[in-house]
Parts: sequence; structure tokens; C-alpha cells
Amino acid sequence: MMRPRFYELIRAELDANERLAVVTAEIGTTPIGPHPRHFNVGIREQLMIGVAAGLALEGYRPVAHSYAPFLVERPYEFLKLDLGHNDLGAVLVSTGASYDASHEGRTHQAPGDVAALAALPGWTVHVPGHVGEMEWLLRRALATDDRVYLRLTEETNHARVDGDGGLVVLRRGAEGAPLVLAVGPTLAPVLEATADLDVTVAYLTTVRPFPREELRAALGTGQEVVLVEPYLVGTSSAEVSAALEDRPHRLLALGVRKEELRRYGTGLEHRAAHGLDAAGVRRSLGAFLG
Repeated sequence: MMRPRFYELIRAELDANERLAVVTAEIGTTPIGPHPRHFNVGIREQLMIGVAAGLALEGYRPVAHSYAPFLVERPYEFLKLDLGHNDLGAVLVSTGASYDASHEGRTHQAPGDVAALAALPGWTVHVPGHVGEMEWLLRRALATDDRVYLRLTEETNHARVDGDGGLVVLRRGAEGAPLVLAVGPTLAPVLEATADLDVTVAYLTTVRPFPREELRAALGTGQEVVLVEPYLVGTSSAEVSAALEDRPHRLLALGVRKEELRRYGTGLEHRAAHGLDAAGVRRSLGAFLG
């Protein structure tokens, strides 16, 4: 799973890389353990980002880690000003994704995290769908001074997709076939839902910056795009439209619906309720493609 592996990697990196510093807000403190460059600020998420910005000013490569709503939503102004306005780099590593912590209730759910960060300039956003992809993307993020968001999840695809995080065509349909673009952990249900359909299936883990030219190349002469994202529905719809603004096209966006599911349930039950399991994706494809 991604989260335990992240703790192993970041602890090893702390020992090996004197420039690395980690800031947490109670979440993840025990697995990472005590270290001179691990700062636990308590349940003070705004301070967590402020400390990360201060560390960046001093030349460190800061990593901030918590559940997605506490890492992105609660300290949002600090992300915008302390990091963005000051043009400072940091790596944000979240856990919980959209509904992984559904048993904790609404407080621990953050389907709007990617949309929120996408509204700020200069962020690279990674949404891995396999632990192997997470490892590679984390190491790449630590080697830069960029502002990077790495979104961990308990959902997983069956295998790692090799690539640099960009758009990868996994199955090519006939000329003019619709394009189904699966983001991160949506790939497994998308492959199951499209197994007998004449569509092109592509996969993406780095959603910001969005690969507009790669999308155009994958679509070819087709006119129909189905975007399947594991967070707020329509988060990348404007990016798809911008990529295809000079040509006729139809877009179906699938994702976490803009509604609050008030019953506790498992992550799989939430996925199904939002129509993101294989059966739900297949129903949506059938209605859209006829």
C-alpha cells in the first residue's frame, strides 16, 4: 500500500539527504519516528505549511504530510501566500484521497483537493494509481525545488504503468474511436468496463500541468472523450476543452459527484455510489456512446 511505503521511503530519505525536512501535524508522526528534521507541529495545519515555507527559505526541501483535507483545504490561504506568493517549493503528500477514510466521516474526505490546488499557479499534481508509481514520483519530486502535490490512496490498479507520469496509451481503438482517459486508481475499473468496447484507453498520473498535446495525439481523429478522475467530477474538463478548442468534440466527465454521502461505508461502497466502479463506468459509457 502507498501510505506505509511512503513512510519507509521518507524515513530513509531523512537519513540519507541532509537537505530534506518533514513537517507533520500529528498525522504520520509515529511511522516516521523522531528525527532532528522531522517537525510535528501538533494539530495546527496552517502552521505546518508556514513552517514548511520557512524551511524552504532556509534552503531545505520540505515535505508536508497529512490527510488531504488538513493538507490542502484547511491551510489553503497559506499554500497560496506562504508558498505560492513567495515562490517557494515544497512537496505535499496527502493520504485519504477522496473517500478512503469514509469511516471517519466528512471531515476526512477531500474530493475537491486537486481542483483547489489547480486554481493556484505553479503546482505539479501527481495522482499515482500504484505503489510503484508513487515511489518514482516521490523521488522525482524530492529532486526538484518545485511545488508538488502527491496524492496517495488506498485504491490501486493491478500493475504499475511504466512512464514518466505523462499520458500513456494502453490500448488503441479503431481510427476515430472514442478516447477513455483514466486518471490514477480509476484505471482498473476502466479497463474492466471497456474490455469489449472499441475505444482507445489512455492513462495519466501527472494531471497538472495537463498534457494537452498528448491528449490530442491519443484522440487522433476521434471526437469523443471520456474523462475518469478519482476526485471531484469535472476537475480537468476545462483542460480537455482547451486542448480541443479548435475542433468539434464531445466530453463525458466522470468523477466524485458534488454531493455528500451521509452514510458511513467502505471505500468500495463510496466508489460504487459515485459510479466509479466498473459497473458504473460501463453504464455511463453506454449512455454516452449509445
